[in-house]
Parts: sequence; C-alpha cells; structure tokens
Amino acid sequence: MRDHPVESVTVTARAARFTKRSIKGASKRQALRLVLSMIDLTTLEGKDSPEKVRALCAKAIVPSEFSFDPPLPSVGAVCVYPALVPIAREALCGSGVKVASVATGFPSGQYPLEVRLEDCRRAVQAGADEIDMVISRGLFLAGKYDDIRTEIRETRAVCAQSVAGHHAVHLKIILETGELGTLDSIRRASDIAIDAAASVAGLSALTDGDVFIKTSTGKVQPAATMPVTLVMLEAIRDHFLATGVRIGMKPAGGIRAAKSAIAYLVMVKETLGEEWLTPSLFRFGASTLANDVVRQLIRLELPSTSGVVGGVRYAASYDPSE
Repeated sequence: MRDHPVESVTVTARAARFTKRSIKGASKRQALRLVLSMIDLTTLEGKDSPEKVRALCAKAIVPSEFSFDPPLPSVGAVCVYPALVPIAREALCGSGVKVASVATGFPSGQYPLEVRLEDCRRAVQAGADEIDMVISRGLFLAGKYDDIRTEIRETRAVCAQSVAGHHAVHLKIILETGELGTLDSIRRASDIAIDAAASVAGLSALTDGDVFIKTSTGKVQPAATMPVTLVMLEAIRDHFLATGVRIGMKPAGGIRAAKSAIAYLVMVKETLGEEWLTPSLFRFGASTLANDVVRQLIRLELPSTSGVVGGVRYAASYDPSE
C-alpha cells in the first residue's frame, strides 16, 4: 500500500499536460481506430429493451454505414444489464465483440453480499464474458476495508467458476470515484481492489488483463476525469513493478469527444507504456463516444463525404488537419 499522500496539485497539472499533445495525420487516424476498438458500448437505462440492445450490438460490430479501407474495427464490448445478456450474446455471436454485464447491485451496491453475488452468478451463467462489479462505497467510506476486500475476492471467485464451464470471465472493479471524495481515497481504493483481486484463495495467480479497475458507473458526477484516471494508472504501474502482472484500466462516464479519448491514450502510454494500448488492457465506458470517433474518421479518411452520424451533421468541407 502507498504510504504517502497523493499530491493533488501535481497530479492535476500532470494530467492537464497530456491534453496538450498535438497528434495529426496518420498518427491521429491510428489513434482514433484504436479508441474505437477500446470502447465498451454501453446502455444502462430502465427503458432498455431487446430491440435497443440488438441495435447497439449491430453498431458495435459495424460502427459505421460508410465503407472504409481497411474496415473500421469493431468495439471492444457491449455492456448491458444482466437480464439482457442473452440478447447481446446472441446478437454478437461470432463477432469477437465481448458481452459485458454490470452486476453486484449496480449502481449502488447497497444490497446484501449474497444477493450481489447471485446477481453476478446469473450474469455469468447467461453468458457474460466480462463482469463490471461495484464496490460498496458506504463500507469504504466507513473504513471497513476488509469488507471491501471480501466482496471483491468473492466476486472474482464467482467469475473464475465459469472457467470449468465454457469461458473465463474477466472482472472490472468499479470504484465510483465521484463518491470517494479525495485522490488519496481513490488511490487507497485502487490499491485495495488490485490487492484483493490478486489474492483469492484457491485461484491461480492473476494474468495480464484478468482484472480491470474502473472509475465510475456513469450514474454519478463527476465520473471519469484525467486526474482520477492518472492516480489509478499509477496504482496499476506500481503493482506491475512489484509483480510483473498488468492490471487493466477503464475510465467510464463523461468521455464523449474523440479528442479527449486520445488524450487518455497519451496518458496511458506515458504512464504505463505501449503494452497497455490494447483492448485487453484498456477500455472506455461510453455510450456516445463511438459516434464522435466515427465522425472524425469519416472526416480524415473520407473527406469528400458528408452526412449525419449519431444525430450530428458534418460537412465535406471539414479540414482534417484541425
């Protein structure tokens, strides 16, 4: 565990510098395609329906109706509530796009642990490839860190049980950083989450990408921010330096612009290294980011095209050097 406080002024200043990098031309096109492949395309609303999830899955597989050469990559995953996992699994079958499901009493986590674990089991049994769990922020803020470790370990154990069945299930641990109060608390929660996931009795050691830490549910503001993500990346870096195991990272909520997403990639590369620039180790939780990424790629790679993507009109006269 880190034994000295996070210097918030320094972290904020460092995070701001990542937004000032200038990336143009072929490098920008490459970065945008990479961002697209890292998106967990998400719908987590009370009005979600099978039809909406099927439409989202179709978009996940083929993000644009326009023809690109080479074709655009599919997104990393589609994230839905447990009841809709079977619909997503059927729609994504054979595509390579993962099915992610929130679980453990998302978004509040304010349920008895056994109820939360059963929520996770049902999502796994329905065919989820990835589980996005929430920690109990009330327990964390009350200083009951051992209880947090217990819920993470038991959730990871549920995910690991699927290995003997049909597929390994990866675990993303949502800290809900907007409710934790300080960067020091966020760093402590990150360390606890990583340590707990890496020390489950009876399970083999973690391998790269088995576990992610994630900023937010997207239901609380502020959600993902660059200073918060930087603190979490530094926790991941320190764990890697100590163990050689790469933990994944997922900022989620509020990342809507392609330009912002590229700044996150710069931060990841300069904090953790190029090895983390892959969907198996870095994801964006988003519902609208893909639209802006596709618009930017159309402007860069198909500059004579004009039309509407995600309800927003763009013009052929756009200057791709911007």
